[in-house]
Amino acid sequence: MESRYEPAEIEGKWQKTWAELGLDQTPVNTDKPKFYALSMFPYPSGNLHVGHTRNYVITDVIARLKRMQGYRVLQPLGWDAFGLPAENAAIERGIHPAKWTYQNIAHMKEQLQPLGLSIDWNREVTTCSPDYYKWTQWIFLQFFKKGLADQREAAVNWDPIDQTVLANEQVDNEGRSWRSGAKVERKLLRQWFLKITDYAEELLNDLETLSGWPERVKLMQANWIGKSVGAYLEFPLIGMDEKIGVFTTRPDTIYGVTYVVLAPEHPLTPKITTAKQKAAVDAFIQKVAQESELERTAEDKPKQGIPTGGKAINPFTGEEIPIWIADYVLYEYGTGAVMGVPAHDARDFKFAQEKQLPIKVVIVPKDQNSEVSKLETAYTEPGVLVNSDQFNQIDSVEAKSAIIEYAEKQGWGKARVQYRLRDWLISRQRYWGAPIPVIHCPNCGTVPVPDQDLPVQLPEDIEFTGRGLSPLAQLESWVNVPCPSCGTPAKRETDTMDTFIDSSWYFLRYPDAKNEQQAFDPDKTNDWMPVDQYVGGIEHAILHLLYSRFFTKVLRDCGLLNFDEPFRRLLTQGMVQNTAYKNPVTGKYIPPAEVDSEDPKDPETGEPLQVFYEKMSKSKYNGIPPEEVISKYGADTARMNILFKAPPEKDLEWDDADVEGQFRFLNRVWRLAVEFIVETPDYSAAIPQQLTKTEKDLRRAIHKAIKEVSEDLEGEYQFNTAVSELMKLSNALADASCKDSPVYAEGIETLIKVLAPFAPHIAEELWHAIGYFESVHMQSWPQFDPAALIADEITLVIQIKGKTRGTIQVPAQADRQALEQYARESEVAKRHIEGKEIKKVIVVPGKLVNFVVV
Repeated sequence: MESRYEPAEIEGKWQKTWAELGLDQTPVNTDKPKFYALSMFPYPSGNLHVGHTRNYVITDVIARLKRMQGYRVLQPLGWDAFGLPAENAAIERGIHPAKWTYQNIAHMKEQLQPLGLSIDWNREVTTCSPDYYKWTQWIFLQFFKKGLADQREAAVNWDPIDQTVLANEQVDNEGRSWRSGAKVERKLLRQWFLKITDYAEELLNDLETLSGWPERVKLMQANWIGKSVGAYLEFPLIGMDEKIGVFTTRPDTIYGVTYVVLAPEHPLTPKITTAKQKAAVDAFIQKVAQESELERTAEDKPKQGIPTGGKAINPFTGEEIPIWIADYVLYEYGTGAVMGVPAHDARDFKFAQEKQLPIKVVIVPKDQNSEVSKLETAYTEPGVLVNSDQFNQIDSVEAKSAIIEYAEKQGWGKARVQYRLRDWLISRQRYWGAPIPVIHCPNCGTVPVPDQDLPVQLPEDIEFTGRGLSPLAQLESWVNVPCPSCGTPAKRETDTMDTFIDSSWYFLRYPDAKNEQQAFDPDKTNDWMPVDQYVGGIEHAILHLLYSRFFTKVLRDCGLLNFDEPFRRLLTQGMVQNTAYKNPVTGKYIPPAEVDSEDPKDPETGEPLQVFYEKMSKSKYNGIPPEEVISKYGADTARMNILFKAPPEKDLEWDDADVEGQFRFLNRVWRLAVEFIVETPDYSAAIPQQLTKTEKDLRRAIHKAIKEVSEDLEGEYQFNTAVSELMKLSNALADASCKDSPVYAEGIETLIKVLAPFAPHIAEELWHAIGYFESVHMQSWPQFDPAALIADEITLVIQIKGKTRGTIQVPAQADRQALEQYARESEVAKRHIEGKEIKKVIVVPGKLVNFVVV
């Protein structure tokens, strides 16, 4: 065995051996308990930096630990491979999206391999592969058959540069596209939706069952679903038979409604607008159409509105009230209309003041005898009703149900539960996504593509210009097909699916990734699911996780799954940050290679640069390729630094000095093992009955390490403190004076085994070097011996008047009286209390004895 630790010489060797032995392949036997460890799969953008690898290293430690603990483990990885960047690359560089994607996958896989991740690559999935998206399309058709997928006209966020629909989350707070930077427009298009709102209540209630999820994530999902309990109330229109329906959580304020506001795009808007107001209303609608949803609903933005000239009747008061349109009311939210109660809603109060609309008080504080003549601000607290006919003097909270009951009797409204969550818009007017598998027939309407004709494959002969409609819509030979039901000339759907669809079921495919007959065999997937540990970024807390939960519940209701939730435990790892250099004047980031770290200035302008830690990113020039670290220090050091620097859920600041520290630690472990092999070539780790005090102390350190590391790797994963325990054990072994003892041999073996999930290559090398033939990763995780943790002796501190004067060793089981006696008889105490009167003795069992003397 080499005396020097040379990671480059051992890591590739062991990775090859593990592959030949099939150590990372998923067991097919079911006689062991299962553990499904999963990292959120990456988008193949082209290059990984060490920030990306944190996710995979965390999952790998858990997977390796669980194998040693006797579980059969599934740890797969794949590629979330559809999406806009590939199509943009096709437009900019003239390379087909498939070629660009598969080249990136190959490169990123090359970057991952040296990390020593125990991934079963036989189960790799790639969402842009026809053998995957065939089943994405099949699953879409199951939604369609259940009435959970439909096409309807909707106001959408339209990116005029990328010529595609954007989800609300893809529009930044300035109303620009997250990718192109274009000012987003509002546009009416026929779009495909999945009816996630049908599952809103279950998605909300089942959050309570997710005890292994961070509370923060559950709260984010609950807020996104946004359940509101209230009333649906209708306001008849003057001169028309139609009514405006509104949802409100404050039916107790109905007598204070002084106007109604419609969304500009509401179908009733043109009907109720008077001839006098038509030009102004049309201009306002056109103006609002240029604004994104985020712009329209921003809290700090002044609310814009205009009267339509139309009137409605408040059925509770019989009064005529004006109908306005305003930018802050969205047609997709609720009913697309709101009632204005300026006296009791802060936004309405401000709007009414600006527009000089009536303000009518209908609730006052309970201790107030009469209403105020003029409000300075909206009164939004509970109170008692006034100016509310038969409901006067009723508590406002109790009045809610009474008013709803009255509305139901009069036919004016009813109780209703409403959700902020809206149906999921899945249409994308792009090429690089799974085609929606339906055909539009002039006779039959919307016809699903028959199962035997799946997948609807993306055509290869496509021109990418970045202009006009989807490339698919421009390819007549692909669009025009006979109807599968009647044979009439028909047209394919040219929209592709939102890529979140692909990632909403991929975890169900891994247990049966090669199945050509089904999306998955329910027996196999139900055996492995739910995922026991899911690891990924907090940025996926809402959409990906919510959509995956939705898909799981729908496929359960299709009879394919026998569980309710896909992910039992969730770990959202923090980001990895590195030093970034930014010119505060120009806003440009400068590559570190062009900066003098001692005197950071812009190489072009000479202006001083801001220096700070920021998330590793290609655009910030601060990403570090994993191969750069591995080539210098080895994969085990890279892994150890990722795990040690910060708790997994916290952000990690990358620092080369910390990497050096982990490399030095692994070198110490290596030297310990080398010295052990040289000095005790024929060792035994069988622990004798009688141990010396030195052996007992060392054995206590060994079993304390086992106990602490095991606890750190259960529940809330604390990899950083687990690594600290490994360092303590290493130090205890280095300081031990009984290196020829079986206890020392036990310590070396334990250190190697407990190190194995963290630094798998060096652990494997040392395990074989000390004489074993089977892989360390096939060994059982060590169990601590409670008896070894019990100390025979403890260190007792002797204090005189509160000041420590020395220590003595005493039996661990000594009681208060005995401790005082040992202390009195000690040389330390005698020196300081001789000839003095002891006024008081304070005994803290297990810790100290304090003599108060005069």
